[in-house]
Amino acid sequence: MLFSTVFSAASLLVAQVSAHGAVTSYQIGTTIYQGYQGYSPSSSPASIQRQWTDGYNPITSVTSAKMLCNGGTSAALSAPIVAGNTITAKWAQWTHQQGPVMVWMYKCAGEFTACDGKGKGWFKIDQMGMTAAPLSGTSWGANVVYTKLAYTSTIPKSLAPGNYLIRHELLALHQANAPQFYPECAQLQVSGNGTATPAATFLTTIPGYATANDPGVMVDTYMSKATTYTCPGPAVWTG
Repeated sequence: MLFSTVFSAASLLVAQVSAHGAVTSYQIGTTIYQGYQGYSPSSSPASIQRQWTDGYNPITSVTSAKMLCNGGTSAALSAPIVAGNTITAKWAQWTHQQGPVMVWMYKCAGEFTACDGKGKGWFKIDQMGMTAAPLSGTSWGANVVYTKLAYTSTIPKSLAPGNYLIRHELLALHQANAPQFYPECAQLQVSGNGTATPAATFLTTIPGYATANDPGVMVDTYMSKATTYTCPGPAVWTG
């Protein structure tokens, strides 16, 4: 009986750990761009995705340097996209239902090889937090990913052309006051007739867009009486 209990507990722990996830591919139009896979994504075909370094494991500090691109610093390829079109991020696995999805972009000053994503240049183009109470329910952006293993966003039509990083972030809030961050980045070549860039009020650094005590980060989804939720960081820029 003791062995059975220990085995069951161990099995539950493994199941909880394996519940983590990461963006593993992208779709633009009918084209699929493969990313990295698994807990030790040491190799992959040439990809538009910046190689994340710690598998499906979460980042647990909003001030960690890994918040930038989950440790990813470079990618061999980039994907073309016309401003106004959509990009779909896809996950091979995801089982957390509480928490927001946030989609960020960063304009590179030149070539991707010299683009480190540092400085106050990150802006949101999309997000979905809690759409209906309670906090412990399933009306969350993370539940969209849980259900579809995909999340689609539109590149603002007025966005000026250039080389950009796009960063998909899941903030899992299923454990009380123990946020888990799952960000991945990819490289996009944006074209179109747009001329707009976000105003300074929409820009931030990563890490740096929130503190550890931000009410959108430090959340008790089970004991809190709050009926609304505000995603951390600046407002979404729609162009």
